[in-house]
Amino acid sequence: MDFIKVSAVSPQLRVADVEFNTQEIIKIMKSQSEAKTKVVVFPELSLTGYTAQDLFLTEDLLRGAEKGLRKVQEASRELDLVVIVGLPLEHQNRLFNVAAVIFEGEILGIVPKTHIPNYNEFYESRWFTPYSPAWGNSVRVSHAGELPFGNLLFRTPEYTFGVEICEDLFAPISPSAHLSLQGAELIFNLSASNELVGKREYRRDLVKMASAKNMGAYIYASAGTGESTTDLVFSGHLLVAEYGTVLQENQRFALESDEVSAYVDLSRIRGERRRNSTFRGRTSGQEAGLVEFVHRAYDLSGFDRLVDPHPFVPRDDQERKLRAREILQIQSHGLVKRLRHLQMTKTVIGISGGLDSTLALLVIVKAYKILQLPLENIITVTMPGFGTTDRTYQNAIILCQELGTDLREISIVDAALLHFRDIGHDPSTHDATYENVQARERTQILMDIANKEGGIVVGTGDLSELALGWCTYNGDQMSMYGVNASVPKTLVRYLIRYFLEEEFTGRLAEALQDVLDTPVSPELLPKGDNDELLQKTEDLVGPYELHDFFLYHAVKYGADYRKILFLAEIAFQGVYPREVILRWLRVFIKRFYSQQFKRSAMPDGPKVGSISLSPRGDLRMPSDASAALYLAQLEEEFPSV
Repeated sequence: MDFIKVSAVSPQLRVADVEFNTQEIIKIMKSQSEAKTKVVVFPELSLTGYTAQDLFLTEDLLRGAEKGLRKVQEASRELDLVVIVGLPLEHQNRLFNVAAVIFEGEILGIVPKTHIPNYNEFYESRWFTPYSPAWGNSVRVSHAGELPFGNLLFRTPEYTFGVEICEDLFAPISPSAHLSLQGAELIFNLSASNELVGKREYRRDLVKMASAKNMGAYIYASAGTGESTTDLVFSGHLLVAEYGTVLQENQRFALESDEVSAYVDLSRIRGERRRNSTFRGRTSGQEAGLVEFVHRAYDLSGFDRLVDPHPFVPRDDQERKLRAREILQIQSHGLVKRLRHLQMTKTVIGISGGLDSTLALLVIVKAYKILQLPLENIITVTMPGFGTTDRTYQNAIILCQELGTDLREISIVDAALLHFRDIGHDPSTHDATYENVQARERTQILMDIANKEGGIVVGTGDLSELALGWCTYNGDQMSMYGVNASVPKTLVRYLIRYFLEEEFTGRLAEALQDVLDTPVSPELLPKGDNDELLQKTEDLVGPYELHDFFLYHAVKYGADYRKILFLAEIAFQGVYPREVILRWLRVFIKRFYSQQFKRSAMPDGPKVGSISLSPRGDLRMPSDASAALYLAQLEEEFPSV
């Protein structure tokens, strides 16, 4: 599944007590191995303590550090775990601040610190020498012989990582930038960063942005409260970030050993790098040494990464409100530009009383307020048909009346019946022709009104419908500008709720709430007794929350559909069983590929988030591509019952 469990640890420590520090590290190594961690990183100079100061110049401490390294090395022999520890190491009569990378009883390589701080509270150049290639590419360690030395890449068949030390992260050009361009998907940082007011946020932002710029994961372990407090205090700050998102962070200031662990999504990192031409087009200009090794096995039985069932919708209420404001700004300003360019002041929109047309209307209203245009220039048309319910009809009327638009009502029933007669279609046959005649009749009405009034038709279709092709070609698929084109259905609900909670009250708010409570439907099939809505979209194509989840992971990351199933089972545990998720995943795959021709001819519309299906932008996909490969891979592992 291309996930790897990594950990950052700040162990309990005594300054210059190498034996105590070594035993604490070994104890943690064993517990990390039992927890199925694959790589664990400890802080800078973790065998001796960072604050040993002039004790680094003593023979006893240096020899003690090498003895501690040997014990850690021996303790790792039976563990399928990469261990990264820090120590002072003598090389060519100079001291280097280094990280030792250890695996199964072997020291794979030694990475020295490149940037040595010597400002403010830092005096590292008093003891340590900054690394440069002039110091060679190998170093001798008394018990281990000659070892790779320098900026190194550590590679397994499953992943590649690099290492840098503390100040390297803070430097204008970090070693991690070069390592990432050469293939490192994970960067581990051994640090000893003291606490100052505001420094935690600064450090967090650095780690977060390093993972984003390098399009990878960044695992950061800083020295803890066991360091000397003669002049400084250390908190043991621990972070794991992946492509700009902090996966785990500790509370800091633990009095005992502290740790954070996370599963890093390697396929996400690779997918992002494949897509990004800026990353692909760069070379580092440097060449890191390469060290290769192999893990024994991978086990995801303890997988505990949070998988958001609604990835398009922020979990935090405040963040959701901020996101809603930003999206609505983008949508409305997209329409503002189009109207100004066309020198038009009128728009035409079909209003059904459903989610999509409601959001599109509210976006138009925002655009008109920006342009200071009268809202009666918005021509809202309700077009009752064979399946229109009184509930949606009344909601449409209330919305338009309360907003003050130019409301018009044109029934499509007579025109549709006439068209059925002209083409020889039996109105009692409720097939695709029956439905599409209505959708195209509505679009024709809107287009003709736009011509007559000198305006444009604003489309209402959303990203989820485009992904599934759940629209009529040259019907509701077509408009002159589609404001919802990159807004998924799960997000449409929250945007309407934003208006309900933040902007409207009274009768209008009540209508918006009822729109949210109404099942999604195109209302193209006859209704039942007592005005009952019989045609419900999610009964036919599946829950939109599942399809939006599939869409997010398939398009944003290019994820394997088997992986998407794995993640969906975690995200929707207790909501949908595997067989239900599988059923709708197969529907998604079939429709996503077979319906591309509708997206190839989609109208203009603003991109508001990280995913768009515009053929002019994010998705260049042939209309006749086959889904057979993807369905076969899924069938091979999960045969249909």
